[in-house]
Amino acid sequence: MAAMTQEKAWMKKGLPEFQDATPNLWKEICGDHMHHGFYHHADSAVSNSDHRLAQVRMIEESLRFAGVSDEEDKKPKRVVDVGCGIGGSSRYLARKYGASCVGFTVNPVQVQRAQALTASQGLDDKFGYSVSFQVADALDQPFPDGQFDLVWSMDSEQHMADKKKFVSELARVAAPGGTIIIVTWCHRDLSPSEKSLKREEKALMDKISSACYFPESCSIADYVKLLDSLSLQDIKAADWSEYVAPFLPALLRHALTFKGIISLLCSGMERHKRSIGDAIDNPRVQDGPA
Repeated sequence: MAAMTQEKAWMKKGLPEFQDATPNLWKEICGDHMHHGFYHHADSAVSNSDHRLAQVRMIEESLRFAGVSDEEDKKPKRVVDVGCGIGGSSRYLARKYGASCVGFTVNPVQVQRAQALTASQGLDDKFGYSVSFQVADALDQPFPDGQFDLVWSMDSEQHMADKKKFVSELARVAAPGGTIIIVTWCHRDLSPSEKSLKREEKALMDKISSACYFPESCSIADYVKLLDSLSLQDIKAADWSEYVAPFLPALLRHALTFKGIISLLCSGMERHKRSIGDAIDNPRVQDGPA
């Protein structure tokens, strides 16, 4: 209990500072989306030069993997974007499905940025869909049970200290027959004979956690167990490490251009860039849908 309390205090202090620094920086480098990109093997050499396109592909691949329908009578009408960042996924999903999308994050700076970007793009009800943003906690969501056809969590779960509470809240707000999509950082699955990661693997995860304010991570198998404990149906999971591996190197190459360096210096993000850079080529860091 003491360790969990200490971890939450560390997150509460450091995460807002980290997030306050990132909205304008991320917009400068990546555009609308604050998440990884997806690269097919056949076109990785070409798409590696366009990480923004790879980020959009990550959204489409996640929807395809989850079997979300484009058919008029089956497509989601009510969407929640959990940990929405600056609202890229919210705007994309609202446009794609003609849906009403609510995005939320614990960070007011990100909400303000998301609202400004949405207003600048002229998104409102006259197009048949709506996008809104608010400050809220993913572990205590301000929505009634069964509210959303699509519950979307893209690259945000890794900041959640209480994984069980997090997935329970996702399940609670999902409508009957709805879809929950979680794409997040994970460590590798442990073998039956292992009780923990190897020492060098733990050191790597600690370095990433320190840089990005992630609490203790878990594996894809751990997520499947949590989801299964909630009696959810049609649970699918995959390790997409090989498909996202080119993203951070591409991001760093862009960040190390003159324009990118100025943005990094202005935001005070050099420490995070260096720490993540130490880990980008390590295959033990996984990303994928659970």
